[in-house]
Amino acid sequence: MAAVTLKDVAERAGVSIKTVSNVVRNAPRVSEATRKRVLKAVHELGYRPNPSARSLRTGHSGLIGLAVPDLATPYFAELAQHVRVEAAHLGLTVLIEETLGDATEELRLATGVGASLLDGVILSPLGVSPDELAAVANEFPLVLLGERSYERDQVGADHVLIDNVAAARDATAHLAALGRTRIAAIGVDQQASATSRQRLEGFQLALHEAGVIYDPRLAPAIKEFDRRNGLLAMRALTALPAGVRPDAVFCFSDLLAVGAQRALFEAGLTIPDDVAVASIDGSEEALYSTPSLTSVVPDKTAIASLAVKCLAARIRSDEPLPFEVHTAPHWLHARESTNGGRQQLFR
Repeated sequence: MAAVTLKDVAERAGVSIKTVSNVVRNAPRVSEATRKRVLKAVHELGYRPNPSARSLRTGHSGLIGLAVPDLATPYFAELAQHVRVEAAHLGLTVLIEETLGDATEELRLATGVGASLLDGVILSPLGVSPDELAAVANEFPLVLLGERSYERDQVGADHVLIDNVAAARDATAHLAALGRTRIAAIGVDQQASATSRQRLEGFQLALHEAGVIYDPRLAPAIKEFDRRNGLLAMRALTALPAGVRPDAVFCFSDLLAVGAQRALFEAGLTIPDDVAVASIDGSEEALYSTPSLTSVVPDKTAIASLAVKCLAARIRSDEPLPFEVHTAPHWLHARESTNGGRQQLFR
């Protein structure tokens, strides 16, 4: 039996082949009634898109990859959703990969090895070194997410990020403005990652500007940016002598802050009366935690849009494009963990 084609679907739905293609690719500007009619024809005929045939015909498969360290982390899960939506607007489909921060896996995806149908990759690197990325970045369309720990021209790839120093500075300055003088930091990781270094820099800068002395005892080392490490670090901080024990804490991720809040609850301390808590990520977990968590919110929609558009432009261009660094906006959303009271989430 011959395979069902776009032409067969178009004839069944009473539309053009181009319209069928737009619906299959989830492209915008197709009316809902037309979309339903085409999808009904697709279902009735059992049509299945052939990405290999499309690649041979156009030179592109329409598939891009998104590679992130950990999909269980709310930030990356939410970002992946935004990337999928932005890609659909450009008629692209996203294949999501979880690297767990493994340098070998990150390098494999950055070169397109083992993913021959992918037109390009958006990668949030954690383990791979700048030198390794620099050696392969020109071989395959690539956009990087997250912190840069290298010079602008060292790695030939577009980069989309937020200003981590400024974001950490904003959160810490908010705590200092509340009159807190013993401000702790949870997120100084043992791997000295770029994220940790930059957020520590912003933290220390805000302390200096507020006239607060940085106390290393209030910055315990952690292993991971997760709830458990936030819990353990906050337990250590609450065990400090009364004159040293923090009256505020800036956590380098929402998950660390959730763990820290649990430790404060266990210790019988109230938030924010005894200890004010702020963090960074702007995840839904921060919104629904009890108390709701003050957090710096990176503009995930902007990050996703910039990344997808950069990658699409690089894939579709016949000429080499200059590499660019894009900084997405962020803002501080103050909630119950610093402002106190009870705030109704939705009115």
